[in-house]
Amino acid sequence: MRARWALGTTVVLLATPLGAQDTTRTTPGATLHVRVIHDASPVSGAIVRSGRVAAQTSDSGTASLRLAIGPHTVVVSRLGFTPDTLSITLRAGQDTTVVSELEAQAAEMESIVIASTRTERRVEDSPLRVEVVDEEEVAEKTAMTPGDIAMMLNETSGLRVQTTSPSLGGASVRVQGLRGRYTLLLADGLPLYGGQAGGLGLLQIPPVDLARAEVIKGTASALYGSSALGGVINLVSRRPADEPVRELLLNQTSRGGTDAVAFVGQQLGSGDTTAWGGTLLASGHRQRANDLDGDGWADMAAYDRLVARPRVFYDREGRSVFATVGFTGETRDGGTLGTSVAPNGQPYAEGLRTRRLDLGASSRTVIGARDIVSMRASGVEQRHTHQFGSVLERDRHRTWFAEASLALPRDRWTYVVGAAYQAERYRTDIGGFDYDFRIPSLFAQADVDAASWLALSASARLDRHSAYATTVSPRLSALVRASHEGVLAGWSARLSGGSGTFAPVPFTEETEVVGLAALVPLRGLEAERAVSGSLDLNGPVSTPLGRMELNATVFGSRLTHGVAARDAFTAVPRLELVNAPTPANTWGTEFLARLVRGPARVTATYAFLRATEWDPDAGGGSDAKRDVPLAPRHTAGVVGSLEKEETYRVGLELYYTGRQSLSDNPYRTESRPYLIVGLLGEKWFETSAGTARVFINFENIGNVRQTRYDPLVSPSLGKGGRWTTDAWTELSGFTVNGGVRFSFAR
Repeated sequence: MRARWALGTTVVLLATPLGAQDTTRTTPGATLHVRVIHDASPVSGAIVRSGRVAAQTSDSGTASLRLAIGPHTVVVSRLGFTPDTLSITLRAGQDTTVVSELEAQAAEMESIVIASTRTERRVEDSPLRVEVVDEEEVAEKTAMTPGDIAMMLNETSGLRVQTTSPSLGGASVRVQGLRGRYTLLLADGLPLYGGQAGGLGLLQIPPVDLARAEVIKGTASALYGSSALGGVINLVSRRPADEPVRELLLNQTSRGGTDAVAFVGQQLGSGDTTAWGGTLLASGHRQRANDLDGDGWADMAAYDRLVARPRVFYDREGRSVFATVGFTGETRDGGTLGTSVAPNGQPYAEGLRTRRLDLGASSRTVIGARDIVSMRASGVEQRHTHQFGSVLERDRHRTWFAEASLALPRDRWTYVVGAAYQAERYRTDIGGFDYDFRIPSLFAQADVDAASWLALSASARLDRHSAYATTVSPRLSALVRASHEGVLAGWSARLSGGSGTFAPVPFTEETEVVGLAALVPLRGLEAERAVSGSLDLNGPVSTPLGRMELNATVFGSRLTHGVAARDAFTAVPRLELVNAPTPANTWGTEFLARLVRGPARVTATYAFLRATEWDPDAGGGSDAKRDVPLAPRHTAGVVGSLEKEETYRVGLELYYTGRQSLSDNPYRTESRPYLIVGLLGEKWFETSAGTARVFINFENIGNVRQTRYDPLVSPSLGKGGRWTTDAWTELSGFTVNGGVRFSFAR
């Protein structure tokens, strides 16, 4: 019933007449004339908006708004330009003329799709909350872990990077308590890691070529289909700057890790009018195996990895094009080392060989001076050879994706309609798990500035899954702004809710540890369904130390027919996947406070999470419930940094994780709370050849490590024949890394 109502709301919005609003009609007030220019030339087709009143600029670059007497905030936006915000006070009987000068900006497709949720709206104007890990945070985490993005995401409020395969170091990112397989990972708005990135996806992405990461929390199936049941993380790449960029990063860790990353970027062609640009990332990474507790089992897997990714950009006169191709090759080894054996007296080596090739492209074209046609397409092929003791598994996973959409900005309304097609093909030499999914989709969205204090968004997506039922995924969002004056000036509230589905596949946290040979072939599974909602409050507070940004969120979700792994009770230990007979419920709160004063920046976060699910180990009873394993109720963090631009940076981090329920652990049913402390120092040096940024990072100074409390290896085989327990805290202990990031002079 909820889905039908939300879809009906979207249809009503889309059926609203698209005619332009007469903003110069005779009403009490004054007329504001806005002239929009770029490099002294008029800009036509720009949207000039103040609250619910809006107009488009003519060929002469002018637009007029009839507004009430008093103060107003006017936003001027146009594809290809940075939005401009004007503060105007109108007086009775006096018309006002102002000039807005827009600055050119590369039309970043992923910024519009993610941050503005398919419509050309700034992050702060979007009814759906989008959190951004900005360029400064990306640079800081690059100095800590230049080989992967796991730490960058793990230290973002509401996200938790959870180790899924202790022997090989695999990990996935949970969003607000939902398991990592429900999180969709995008690169520049494209699914370049497939419909599911897998447990090692996060560990194979170096952050050096990233400008930022954008995060949508909660069910986003209305925007991106079933793969986004838990949320979306979009990794936005760096664009070529006006000046050529040549960077080389070298890093070494005290645990035998080595990283070498090269990044280049520049405009292509000659002259100031060139529209082409390109970047290239090439990196190599190596880690030796570490047995920190001396039991003959690798606590840190060994790996060798190569990554290459060129990108090409084009932007000129209302048209932008982006294209990329990427290759990742990695060999990873864990399990027993040398002549060591597992508790049954036999060696048990684990290994994974990965080869991934992807390509993607997107374009945006302005037609009729205001409407926007967008197209995206990508293809991914991943091949794995996985070793579990004496068992060898080979697989091939292909993902093809294409999408076309049309955005129609009309005064205070923006409409989007589109269609998409995704194909998933999986082949493995383990019988019973091959599949071919084909998913054609239709979607629609409407955003409106209903009043100066209220913005609304409604969207819906129709997915026709070849293996599961046709589904409708709706989402509704609202943004409420406080007045410009008074104690709540600058505050806003966002209310958002949506639902979606997820097509069951054999890849879960449990099967990643034991492989598909230890799994009973899937049969009779229903699609998983989720409903989620959130209320978010954001605004500034004046303190004796300066202006502080506060954000508080309350969220909740309900997952029905969730797929759970349980013991199949066969002669040889095996698992089976079944739909849970009762829903999994998650709710919690997040709090963030950020203070910036001069060169100092302090951020404090706290999250409470209450997550329960059906217990598949409690004899199969439908009423058996448990706390979701590895989902701490309390987490908190304090990050402080002191930075002088292009001179130095010093940062101190403290992250607290409370107790977690444990399931696959014979040594304890509940983890210990722990505190991770890190210290980073970075110094810039100017040389004749360029700028050198020398960094050193002390991670986990307190040497928190799971094997200091209990062994990582179980005394006997666990569910599905697994040897390792779940990882509830750090496995690497105290680590020091240091290196240099050198930017060559032009």
